[in-house]
Amino acid sequence: MIFKPSSAAVIPAWILCKCFWEAGVSKNTLQFLPVEDTKTKEMLCCEPDIDYIIFTGGTDTALKILNKRPEIYFAGETGGKNATIVTSLADRDQAVKNIMDSAFGNCGQKCSATSLLILEKEVYNDLNFKKQLIDAVQSINTGSAWNFKNKMGPLTLKPGKKLKKALTSLEKNEEWALKPKNIDNNPHMWTPGIKWGVLPGSNSHLTEFFGPVLSVMYASNLDHAIELANQTKYGLTAGIETLDENEKEFFKKKINAGNLYINRKTTGAIVLRQPFGGVGKSSLGPMISAGGPNYAIQFSNISDHTPPSISEGLIQNHPMLIAAQSFKNSISFGKHKEFKKEIEKTVAGICNYLYIMESEFSQKKDCFLLRGQDNISRYIPLKSVVIRVEQEDSLSEILLRIAGARIAGTTPVISICSEASNNQICFLETIDGQKICKNSKILIQSDEQLIEMMPKIDVLRYGAPERVPEQIIKTAAKHGFYIAVNRVSMHGIVELLCYFYEQNISNNFHRYGNLGARAKEYE
Repeated sequence: MIFKPSSAAVIPAWILCKCFWEAGVSKNTLQFLPVEDTKTKEMLCCEPDIDYIIFTGGTDTALKILNKRPEIYFAGETGGKNATIVTSLADRDQAVKNIMDSAFGNCGQKCSATSLLILEKEVYNDLNFKKQLIDAVQSINTGSAWNFKNKMGPLTLKPGKKLKKALTSLEKNEEWALKPKNIDNNPHMWTPGIKWGVLPGSNSHLTEFFGPVLSVMYASNLDHAIELANQTKYGLTAGIETLDENEKEFFKKKINAGNLYINRKTTGAIVLRQPFGGVGKSSLGPMISAGGPNYAIQFSNISDHTPPSISEGLIQNHPMLIAAQSFKNSISFGKHKEFKKEIEKTVAGICNYLYIMESEFSQKKDCFLLRGQDNISRYIPLKSVVIRVEQEDSLSEILLRIAGARIAGTTPVISICSEASNNQICFLETIDGQKICKNSKILIQSDEQLIEMMPKIDVLRYGAPERVPEQIIKTAAKHGFYIAVNRVSMHGIVELLCYFYEQNISNNFHRYGNLGARAKEYE
């Protein structure tokens, strides 16, 4: 591992590396490379011996790296325009505290910081709430970190073009509820700012500023508020302040984000307790949460040596299990003899997928069971999946990908390369093949036609990395589009990850230490 820190974080990065080395990790295994020169960074990204890049930073920088190395395995967390929604059924005192901590902790420079505050009509028009929020944010002492009365210190870097504009100017309909001030002509030192009356589609609504500016918007109801939050196309964190259980469930169902926070601040995720990762413009790569149980899998070369054990107790009427049984019967009756081994692999894989789906991917898990706070991890199926079939694909590689997507809860589109023609592809047209492809659209497509589909789909699944044409790779890199290219596995814990994104929900269900109706859980 080569650890290249941000130039603004060289000292803490050095201390972190020393901790690992002193613990026994070899300096050959973990190498520290502080780099300032852009050309040197580009050389590092273009080095062919580097297999994986883990990145945290801006979307533009991430795309530049991907276009330098389109074929690289890239796992990027790329920030967000994170919203907190306050409904009329919120505890407004609590909401003010959580908003202040979320928006202005660390000068608003955390990628998870709330930079968009969306208020339901009644709260937006509540002059007391507005006054209370302004008063609370004004109380944040700003200045030198060496003066311990100050809660907010200097910005890490001088404000860039986007942030400087946000700190010093207003757009149509906006007004300063609290105007930020520069302190002592120090370009790094700014007091917090609150923009009121931000309009949908404006710069303040859609642009990530990465600094101490909070943009406040009006929403007619919760549905409208969620719509405004989702319009940013980012999806890192999202928060809601409400005491109504129905509103919490509606929020969890409709919001697009990797980490959801209910009645608490949107920053401060803890490894394992709140695995961290986003969707949409907040993620480039497979959308596997950092600090979670699956994160390391993506950096492993996994291959099947033996079939997984076939577990009992599967849902007997599941269409994929019925298809698997049909395959077994076909072999028994002497059909498809040339595919006997491939069909056996497919049957074993389908059974394991169903077991893993039931035991893992369909479950909501809280491994910590904290008193007063739920920390739920769950898997959300991707809505639009395309399975690309190439000439080199074996029958099991074709069928297992289709089955995996369907077991995950999506109906995939099957895109067959227009130049491909073999017995495996012909199998899809048989009675047995139709059972696994049921309801799926089957298209015969050139690479150019497949490229045209990319903006409309969530993931494109190939059977192996070497089968992806260069044109497809370059186009995907240009737009930050994720192609799942890991080898097809009979083991569901590996294959099913291609068809989900991970979502983590932290919910403070206590009120000032009072557990309410849930106190019975602890008797």
